[in-house]
Amino acid sequence: MKELVGNILDLAKLKRVDYADIRIVHRRTEEIGVKNGKVEAFTYDEDFGFGIRILFSGAWGFASSFNLTKKEMEAVFTKAFKIARASLKAKGTGVDYPHAPQRVDQYRTPVATDPFEVSHEKKMSLLLGADEAIRRNKGVKISEAFMGSYKTEKTFASTEGSYIRQEIVECGAGISATAIDKGEIQIRSYPNSFRGNFATRGYEWIEVLALQDHAERVAEEAVQLLSATPCPSKVTTLILDNSQLALQVHESIGHPIELDRVLGTEASYAGTSFIRPEMVGSFQYGSEIVNVVADATYPGGLGTFGYDDEGTQAQRVPIISQGILVNLLTSRETARTLGKESNGTMRADGWNRIPLIRMTNINLEPGEWALQDMISDTEEGIFLSTNRSWSIDDKRINFQFGTEIGWEIRKGKLGEMVKNPTYTGITPQFWNSCDAIAHQGHWQMWGTPNCGKGEPGQVAHVGHGAAPARFRNVQVGVMKGSD
Repeated sequence: MKELVGNILDLAKLKRVDYADIRIVHRRTEEIGVKNGKVEAFTYDEDFGFGIRILFSGAWGFASSFNLTKKEMEAVFTKAFKIARASLKAKGTGVDYPHAPQRVDQYRTPVATDPFEVSHEKKMSLLLGADEAIRRNKGVKISEAFMGSYKTEKTFASTEGSYIRQEIVECGAGISATAIDKGEIQIRSYPNSFRGNFATRGYEWIEVLALQDHAERVAEEAVQLLSATPCPSKVTTLILDNSQLALQVHESIGHPIELDRVLGTEASYAGTSFIRPEMVGSFQYGSEIVNVVADATYPGGLGTFGYDDEGTQAQRVPIISQGILVNLLTSRETARTLGKESNGTMRADGWNRIPLIRMTNINLEPGEWALQDMISDTEEGIFLSTNRSWSIDDKRINFQFGTEIGWEIRKGKLGEMVKNPTYTGITPQFWNSCDAIAHQGHWQMWGTPNCGKGEPGQVAHVGHGAAPARFRNVQVGVMKGSD
């Protein structure tokens, strides 16, 4: 491997390029889906290839291939070089790519049990057991269980002398129960909707989730929702559980702080951002208790790694401090517009894609409240849990979210269950209305394995840590006067 990589880097130096790097990626994916007592899907994929990125006279070129031979790698280098030369015609001011120190290192996800060494029979037995426990409730019409395991081995090398090898292991699982009656459908999920919760951990994470222990409750709540009262329409106090708040962070903080969105170079897919570079250091994004960090070093986070795909080491950096926007997610190329260095967020979805600025673990720091005290301190409001739907505009400013379940709060106590709950808001107003965040004991890391961005589209695995939080004067339910 080193000989093949070294040959390409020597070729880059002979061509006198400004910079070149090569990424070799080997990915394994295993997913198992169970539905209504049967194994509905069992997939195993293996993907292997390399991509070469070249900067020549201030213009980028990129090419890739799945054929890892000396001859093919040289051909791909030549193609990337030709693309860079062709790009000179449209380079504008050109790319100012700062030099980075040489990095020679290895990183591996710490795991107790490699999920790919656990037998298929054991995995299916776990899922079928949880699925069966759901189906004991006769009101449930559809029961589902899912498990996914992922392993990515990456080698990165550059003309700056860096040579980095990484092995990233991820896995996760979840269950859901669907109750149907008279044309109405209600769903409850555990530990989260959309297949569950995921982490950079080994099979021990699957065991921690204890799917079967939660199957009865999930089924019962799905059936109860069929006869629950619809979510009221009003402006009220809102408390979000940590899983829903994680998605709120993802959509209304994580995406708008990506600097390529801010600069307008990421616009075709899911929009740009309401943030402008000059807002960094002064913009009141949230209330004084809102503190957000981008932390690619947090153990087990789905956005945790050793180095990004530009060879920049993983970091923990503040994004919002006491409500003030203090930083954005940056690359080596874009960070200079803020007068900063890259905070290591450039990642690609595989060997045949160029790196983009992606979220790592974008975490809302815990506060000081016990959740029960927060509820007791709320005279009237609503508590919402587990995402069901989301919608946000291209600027990441106007949003509407729906959750699977909610409970009214009356005189400091959780009351009647409500179904089909929704809430809407404007991003800065919403975060400035936050007046309470639960303490570390309620804080949890959530993995989002389906974050889309780029054209052609790329899917990133990112994480969000959060504890339940309270927001004042939020519109819940359908707004009065709307259809």
